[in-house]
Amino acid sequence: MPLIEDKDFMLLDFETLDHDHQEFVNLINQLAIADNSAFKTLFGQLYEHTEHHFEKENQLMEHYGFPAKTEHKGEHGRVLADFKQFKKRVDKGLIPFGRAFVKEQLPQWFQLHVSTMDSALVAHINKQQ
Repeated sequence: MPLIEDKDFMLLDFETLDHDHQEFVNLINQLAIADNSAFKTLFGQLYEHTEHHFEKENQLMEHYGFPAKTEHKGEHGRVLADFKQFKKRVDKGLIPFGRAFVKEQLPQWFQLHVSTMDSALVAHINKQQ
């Protein structure tokens, strides 16, 4: 069973972000069923994907003068810091820590982040255009 169903996350009608979000969901769901050797590689891919995605969002916030960019960027920093700690454990072979992070934290955070912070960013961009 997937950790995040397509119907369970909000599409923002903003192609760049929706595409990245779908890729995030695909990676999360692959991690849910991956064996330990594949998990380590996929976890690294998810971390890199998330880093690149956050950088895109940060650039959009700067470009469009998003008023809540400090809070939004702060959330990105917090999530990446947590992610980095779990990645260090996974890289050492402590896969159960990574599995717990993927299963118990990332899906709930993702759905909340998209439906609040990312949707506010897209609404702001749409007003600017």
